[in-house]
Amino acid sequence: MLKAVILIGGPQKGTRFRPLSFEVPKPLFPVAGVPMLQHHIEACAKVPNMKEILLIGFYQPNEELNRFLFNAQQEFKISIRYLQEYAALGTGGGIYHFRDQIVSGSPDAFYVLNADVCSAFPLAEMLSFQKEHGEPNSFVILGTTANRKQSMNYGCIVENETTKEVLHYVEKPSTFVSDIINCGIYLFTPEIFQHIGAVFQKNQQDMLLYPYDGEEPTNGWHRAEAIRLEQDIFTALAGQDKLYVYKTLSFWSQIKSAGSAIYASRLYLNQYHTTHPERLASIKEGGPKISGNVYIHPTANIDPTAMLGPNVSIGTGVTIGAGVRVRESIILHGATLQDHCCVLNSIVGWDSTIGKWARVEGTPSDPNPNDPFAKIDSETLFREGKLTPSITILGCNVTIPSEVIILNSIVLPHKDLNRSFKNQIIL
Repeated sequence: MLKAVILIGGPQKGTRFRPLSFEVPKPLFPVAGVPMLQHHIEACAKVPNMKEILLIGFYQPNEELNRFLFNAQQEFKISIRYLQEYAALGTGGGIYHFRDQIVSGSPDAFYVLNADVCSAFPLAEMLSFQKEHGEPNSFVILGTTANRKQSMNYGCIVENETTKEVLHYVEKPSTFVSDIINCGIYLFTPEIFQHIGAVFQKNQQDMLLYPYDGEEPTNGWHRAEAIRLEQDIFTALAGQDKLYVYKTLSFWSQIKSAGSAIYASRLYLNQYHTTHPERLASIKEGGPKISGNVYIHPTANIDPTAMLGPNVSIGTGVTIGAGVRVRESIILHGATLQDHCCVLNSIVGWDSTIGKWARVEGTPSDPNPNDPFAKIDSETLFREGKLTPSITILGCNVTIPSEVIILNSIVLPHKDLNRSFKNQIIL
């Protein structure tokens, strides 16, 4: 029997994803037409003998999250539960806090997946790999190859090339260690809790020896249960014949910034050719012109003279007028794109309106196409005090009047603009 745990974090995280995370929890943001989390759940539900999926985070349960969980259970016919942390406990602390729920029913193994990654999720392959390498109680990290410079932004893995054992692990090293990076997807046996428990006991002893004098931080990091799998567990397990790396050649990317959501949407839309061809729009008589991979929700109303694609996702209730051009963009629920407007490399927020002949355009932050191992850079909103040129993001209920041009800007909710902007945050 198998289980899966998806770590969804909480509202104190995801600052690089603003302003989109103001309106919806980041894990529920739609990527390629469905909530980000649904891609994880679909992959887990396909694994044979998967009995339960647990979500762990410190979001306050709300109607939207509860509705998503109910619908996912109905669709995938599997138990899905949300376990709320009392504070941010880290990637290791969260699963340790809920270890009784995870080991209930005596699963042979369980997956742990970070919610802010997109991937082909080779979970069955990881299980086969685990059975072929190491001891029955060994643990597996999903790894991939990055270029030398970008690898230092991730957890770096030094492997035994023959056995695939992890010999050395360093989280975000200051100098080059390895081009094999941690994908944030793991396969554990219940024995992992012995190793996390040892760190917990050490943290308790350290707190007794070195008590904290000030007020307790609200983020919970001065707690014995605040444990990081990467720094606290993997570093210690490396070289102990317990930890192995399965390298994937399939796609993988982080979803840290809003710009990376468009890149993740592109990757998933391309995967739909084999996993969900029914989600991809096709050219039909009386329908809009389609170029490349496009997702259109059935409730969207699109003029037949509009041209969409490549790599476009159209949400529920969207209205798109005559002559509209949309490329490399995500158009969210209830948005209206009036006649002859142009939307490129942008995210148009919920219930926003783009006026006639307006232009909304961002700068793509794609990986280097000439480097097969390049990853997308998850930029912060600002660099050296200036807004980083990136995709354009319109928050919810934003109105862009006719003939206005918005380039590389972030427009926060409830704004009605009457002039053009470039490289601005409009408050």
